[in-house]
Amino acid sequence: MHPASEKTGHAPRTVIVGAGAIGGLLAAALARAGHTVSVLARGATLAAIREHGIRVAERDGAVPASGLPVLASDSPVELGAQDFVVLALKAQALPSMAACLHPLVGPRTAVISAMNGLPWWFLDGIGAWPAGQPIEAVDPSGAVSAVLPAASSIGCVVHLSSSTEAPGVIRRGRGNRLIIGAARATLEPTAHAFARGLEAGGFDVERSSDIRSEIWAKLWGNMNMNPLSALTGSTADRLLDDPLTHELVLRMMEEADAIGRRLGLSTGMSAQARVTVTRELGAFKTSMLQDLEAGRPLEIDPILGVFPELGRKLGVPTPFCDAVLGLLRQRAANSGL
Repeated sequence: MHPASEKTGHAPRTVIVGAGAIGGLLAAALARAGHTVSVLARGATLAAIREHGIRVAERDGAVPASGLPVLASDSPVELGAQDFVVLALKAQALPSMAACLHPLVGPRTAVISAMNGLPWWFLDGIGAWPAGQPIEAVDPSGAVSAVLPAASSIGCVVHLSSSTEAPGVIRRGRGNRLIIGAARATLEPTAHAFARGLEAGGFDVERSSDIRSEIWAKLWGNMNMNPLSALTGSTADRLLDDPLTHELVLRMMEEADAIGRRLGLSTGMSAQARVTVTRELGAFKTSMLQDLEAGRPLEIDPILGVFPELGRKLGVPTPFCDAVLGLLRQRAANSGL
């Protein structure tokens, strides 16, 4: 429960923004844990959840006829202020819709970011970064942080896979691991309360007192493989088997690592060791390649665009990231994404 809910005995009020592959799993788990769960949805997803609830199918199992009942709405005003606002949408969509989320946020609301890439609050309080300056790639002109303050933010690093089989229907993939941590120490009790709800709902949850390093470490492995797979159409194993693209992966990681060191962040391993971990996953399609093939918008700026921006502002050259970013933006534009 939210600490305030624990005191009153009321079920925490939790809204999921983005009831797709990850958001749907989170909604189902928190509903099982006793949260009063709402989802902010529209179109076919809204209609499906209203009729059937959130339906979760195991990896090789049948889709259940009925799911966990949750309140579904397309109106933040109708849902009102929540204890927890969980953001599980595509990160590039957040800046344009941040303002409409304001009715969900009250004085005690905690905002959980469960998205790919760097969250808008990531550099808040890091001494090497100018205070109050947003990361334009994910928070243009501070549009997101104006509605969702860093002081109310909790990070959720997702280490699992799932897919949306149909509107409101989620199929589990591999993994079951989440890492939860607060952006600020004052919010740690609330982060722990949220973690307990996820555990009760069936996730394997780790609590972190250094959630930024966890976010950075995951992104470090994604900021090269995702863009290069979208550019080439190759699975991860093919990118690493080719000596030229393998070398490009390492050079991009070295640029990102230099930025991380300037910010006081550690990945905890060498670039080659991280590549070895990726290679063990075999011939998989990255999420960005899957989005490209499905005609969905790509998470370009949250996953890759942040690095050239941080490099310029911190005085770290990023020629390899710059080149791949330019190519990726043209690839997306030429695909109409």
